[in-house]
Amino acid sequence: MVRADSIHWSHRIVPLLDRVLIQRVKAETKTASGILLPEKAVEKLNEGVVVSVGPGLVTKEGNSIPTGLTEGDRVLLPSYGGSPIKLDSFKDKEFLLYRAEEILAKLE
Repeated sequence: MVRADSIHWSHRIVPLLDRVLIQRVKAETKTASGILLPEKAVEKLNEGVVVSVGPGLVTKEGNSIPTGLTEGDRVLLPSYGGSPIKLDSFKDKEFLLYRAEEILAKLE
């Protein structure tokens, strides 16, 4: 889940145009019965939380087309793609930068 410290950090990164900054949701490493799973056995989920959204595309006429996402939305991500964003202060967190059109769906 996205914590307040990662949201605070994300305000320093403002995506341009229709790009969206996503924090990938980590899979559970513990089963319901309490058994710990090794890291290699846990698959990456294709789900994430929107941390920051760009202003949207601008048409030739100068009209703005906003993205359909807002901060805090849960989204379905493609298996491949996105530009990984890594900083020393957030080594344990995985952030990805996608174009809005690459995001598959919004989860409700």
